[in-house]
Amino acid sequence: MKAKIFVIGLIVLQFAVLAFGQTDDVEYYAVFVDGTKVGHATHSRVVAGAQVTTTDTANMTLNRMGKTVLMKTKEICVETVKGEPISFAAEQDMGMVTMKTEGTIGKDGTVRTRTTGIGAVQEGTIVWPKGAVMAEGLRLIELEKKLKEGTTYDVSVFSPSMMAAVNTRVKVGAKQDVDLLGRILKLTKVETIMSMPGTGEIVSTGYVDEQLRVLKSIMLMAGMNVEMLACTKEFAMSNNQPAEIVDKMFLASPEPLENVGMAKSITYYLKPTAQTTNLTIPSSDNQRVQKLEDGTVIVKVEPVSMPTGGTFPYKGTDANIAEAIKPSRFLQSDDANIIALAKKAVGDVKNSAEAAKRIEEFVAKYVKNISLSVGYASATEVAASRRGDCTEFAVLCAAMCRAAGIPARVTVGVAYVNDYEGRTGFGGHAWTEAYIGDKWVGLDSAFKAGALGKFDAGHIALASGNGEPVNFFNVATTLGNFRIEKVTVEQRK
Repeated sequence: MKAKIFVIGLIVLQFAVLAFGQTDDVEYYAVFVDGTKVGHATHSRVVAGAQVTTTDTANMTLNRMGKTVLMKTKEICVETVKGEPISFAAEQDMGMVTMKTEGTIGKDGTVRTRTTGIGAVQEGTIVWPKGAVMAEGLRLIELEKKLKEGTTYDVSVFSPSMMAAVNTRVKVGAKQDVDLLGRILKLTKVETIMSMPGTGEIVSTGYVDEQLRVLKSIMLMAGMNVEMLACTKEFAMSNNQPAEIVDKMFLASPEPLENVGMAKSITYYLKPTAQTTNLTIPSSDNQRVQKLEDGTVIVKVEPVSMPTGGTFPYKGTDANIAEAIKPSRFLQSDDANIIALAKKAVGDVKNSAEAAKRIEEFVAKYVKNISLSVGYASATEVAASRRGDCTEFAVLCAAMCRAAGIPARVTVGVAYVNDYEGRTGFGGHAWTEAYIGDKWVGLDSAFKAGALGKFDAGHIALASGNGEPVNFFNVATTLGNFRIEKVTVEQRK
């Protein structure tokens, strides 16, 4: 398995829901992961007539098994001076090409979107989340609420990179002395709690001055301590020391697991760490979840057996299933190349079960260059480059299933491996689920490519979706916040 650090992008994307500086100058920040400087961020706000343009950028360098991953993101929010949204843009470079998504908000709340850099231009519409604000709208709310200790308020903040609104609760604390790279300043502590429906919470602790500029912020995400410090341009742009983070994505098993691929089911007892008391683990056709009073979460993973038949394309009426057959920004199932690959893989097969298995096998052989230097790529990028690791296998497999008319989604979580570069345990992983018959069935092209078997009871799902960054929010709130306390294996008879 090539463990995928899919939450790296979220470390950058979460900057959108932080309250950055309030001046017209460009502000610089150094970015640290567990005390190691890994990059920098900038913030600027420009007023021109009746419009305000806010620009945030972030650049980070991380290591994965000694392979350097460079990531860049840029967000632009255009609003009226009253904080009303006009348009936005988000650029993301996660290792292959730069994806750019632009959106224009109409007076009726319809958002016209356009995505480029991923092959064919994608255009579409979404509905603006009711009551959501962007950077200037958030700034005006903060100015109104001020920094009175004990003040608490809720706000919905739209993230251009995530293409979604994040529910945010702001709690104003007391003033305290804060160390800013040797400078000691008295700043106000502001706690920001970010959440989305059906997911956990990410807490960011910021320290702001009287002008509401955040000079320091600390966030625990996926078990990693992410810190940003306001600093000079020279220090922000100085050399980085990329942090090796693969080990942070590995969970120890309380005991070695033998013949995981042959197990009928495995039951896991997940114990929250001190950082959280509320784990959010999804139930699905492949796993059942039970929460105990002490916070322990029991997850029984029992993979659905592949049906022997099934028809495609999907013609059912379930809206959620039908949604999983449509193209998306990262699963471009309407791309000519992906359609051609799907036809080549499926051949003359008439049932969806066999078609899905053929696509799984095809992708396992098609991606030749298993590369840890790719941060996160879309299906069209993988189809063209034929390189990546588990998330690239997963997005291509899902997109090809959709192109063939089989509903599919990308699922992320952890999977057990006996020996991955000397590591044994549960590593961060991504795979595909296809809707066949009336069940979601697991497919794992990356496991097949690495001769690790197939989707099995060693896979614990933490989130599923269209491969969008917003789908990984639950991973960021959960991974690193629990340990596996006990496992019970039920072998097939």
